[in-house]
Amino acid sequence: MAGKEVFALRINGREREVFARSDATLLEVLRDDLALRAAKRGCNQGVCGACTVLLDGVPVRGCLTLAGACTGREVTTLEGLAEDPITRALQETMIVSGGVQCGFCTSGMLVTARDLVAQTVTPTEGDIRKALSGNLCRCTGYVRIVEAVTDAVVALSQANTDTREAIQ
Repeated sequence: MAGKEVFALRINGREREVFARSDATLLEVLRDDLALRAAKRGCNQGVCGACTVLLDGVPVRGCLTLAGACTGREVTTLEGLAEDPITRALQETMIVSGGVQCGFCTSGMLVTARDLVAQTVTPTEGDIRKALSGNLCRCTGYVRIVEAVTDAVVALSQANTDTREAIQ
């Protein structure tokens, strides 16, 4: 059994200190110690993508990332993206398009899709499918999720929102 230590983490723009096992994963710290539960514990092997969060702006699997490796870095969960215009557009289109069914994969899908849209102003269907290929969904068959991302890109474009500026 690993000993415990204090981790100084920056989560969603806020400095947090957590006393946790030295081998604790970021997912464990987020869910169990900080009560941030948008990232889900699915496979616990980095395969399903339900635990996806941003680490310094890059999507990572929370179940594979040690909390100690996040010291001095910025961790952003879906909760931290609540007011982000790209995330809001994606959430709305996921609901309207039926891209949400059981909801277990939704957080990871949203974080991954948000990163894609923030990095690629007009992603193609192929870009979307490739970006989401590491996120598993057992309910929708992906068609509606891909449609939701496409619809969000269109909505952001119609609102004259430069998605790269929207993340600022």
